[in-house]
Amino acid sequence: MIISERIYKIMEERGMSQIEFSEATGISQSTISDWKRKKTNPSSDKIMKICEVLNVSPYELLQDTMTNTDVASNEDFEIVSKGTEAYDILIEYNKLNKTAKDRLLGYMKALGDL
Repeated sequence: MIISERIYKIMEERGMSQIEFSEATGISQSTISDWKRKKTNPSSDKIMKICEVLNVSPYELLQDTMTNTDVASNEDFEIVSKGTEAYDILIEYNKLNKTAKDRLLGYMKALGDL
């Protein structure tokens, strides 16, 4: 399933029309129609707004859209749920400057050696 198909499925589940979706996201109706007609996907810069309007996480939006070739592309990633300790740690880590991030990674490596 491609991302645009998933968006339409979630819109249907929410009882949201294409017009309502367009108004809420600020994405033109013609662009949204193109996703369905041309079987294309929204640009990456629109994903967070789409998630906000549909009240889903990026993970929920993107689930069932990855193929085996996506996983085999040697990209490592981990998904953490909002509201968990791991999520909170990542949020705080991303607020740090490079020097602080490097120091923190050094501390973590030292702790791993204990």
